[in-house]
Amino acid sequence: MNTTILSVRNISKQYSSNLLSGITDVSFDINEGEIVAIIGESGSGKSTLLKSIYGLLTLDEGEVLFNGKRVLGPDEQLIPGHKGMKMVTQDFSLNIYAKVYDNIASMLSNTDVKSKHDKPVEMMKHLHIEHLRDKRITELSGGEQQRVAIAKALVSDTRMLLLDEPFSQVDALLKNQLRADLKRIATETGVTVVLVSHDPADGLFLADKLLLVKEGKLLQQGDPRELYQNPDHIYTAKLLGNANVLSAAEALVLGIDSGGKQLVFYPEWVELGAGLLSCTIKDVYYKGFYEELQLEALGVKLRAIQLSKNSGYKKNDQVLVNIGRYILSDELF
Repeated sequence: MNTTILSVRNISKQYSSNLLSGITDVSFDINEGEIVAIIGESGSGKSTLLKSIYGLLTLDEGEVLFNGKRVLGPDEQLIPGHKGMKMVTQDFSLNIYAKVYDNIASMLSNTDVKSKHDKPVEMMKHLHIEHLRDKRITELSGGEQQRVAIAKALVSDTRMLLLDEPFSQVDALLKNQLRADLKRIATETGVTVVLVSHDPADGLFLADKLLLVKEGKLLQQGDPRELYQNPDHIYTAKLLGNANVLSAAEALVLGIDSGGKQLVFYPEWVELGAGLLSCTIKDVYYKGFYEELQLEALGVKLRAIQLSKNSGYKKNDQVLVNIGRYILSDELF
């Protein structure tokens, strides 16, 4: 049975009269042990939402409940932030002149000497940074500092870990490893993770639940696979999969009567070498295990993905195309 650890109830926070500067009437629940990703474009209100959850902002309306008790705002307690949560910001908040071990151990009481020694060592092993134990923070890369900050946040039996753009300073080679480590640690420790990211891939890779934020409003929430396969909004499809969006007139040019609605489909839903629609390949972008093709048919442009190796497709080639699946939308975008 799922146990709700956090409930967000109709919260709003505006920084000015500009209604796009914060969040408006946001509600959702988070279950214990879940990994939740808040994703959206820059300026959509993601970080404001994360700070509101932690209790760093005084809300205009609504409330945040942690284990059924209201999270106090910064004007209601001496030290802002909830004791059951830890937040890792983009600046990491580390003592840059202290060693890695000392940074992590600083979160623990001096009264239990064995625990103060064992827990930091265990957490460093979890995050594969035990070899950095005696290095000073100034000697570490951005990705290594990120791992230290996460270890420091988790070492004191944190119930909920909040991460603000946790992969922004991690290079491509380490990003997948850190994602996998976070998922493994969440499973092993039972900690609940809430992360903010501008990169939808982080949410699709990691999350049990996605929260999609647009212009300060919670547009859609749910299982990543369900949201990807059956988006309720064009914004969702564009954000998660860089979907093709065609007007009703463009759809008709391609031989699809959409009944006046827009046509939405992901590049991988375009079947190459099948169907009756002849397209010109305007460009081919090699991306390792797949190629992205820029296509044009009768003035209508679309993108497709070719997964097989050595496809042989070249610029200006003609290729038959079938749009195997699409979603109809009357939403304006």
